[in-house]
Amino acid sequence: MIRCHLARLMGEHKMRISDVMRETGLSRTTITLLYKETALKVDLDALDKLCDLFNCNIQELLEKSPAGSVGNE
Repeated sequence: MIRCHLARLMGEHKMRISDVMRETGLSRTTITLLYKETALKVDLDALDKLCDLFNCNIQELLEKSPAGSVGNE
């Protein structure tokens, strides 16, 4: 399973969805799906913009975790 750490990054930077929208130009839908970890697919440009915004590597935004470990952080 792929985990998305957008919610954590937004919390660390004290940002809201509207802040991320304004800074990246991404749609509310795209950000919300990533925030809630319900996205089924993601555009590479969106990932690039988020990494630029949070000054992070893709590994800090996305993580591959073993299947069945949802919520077991």
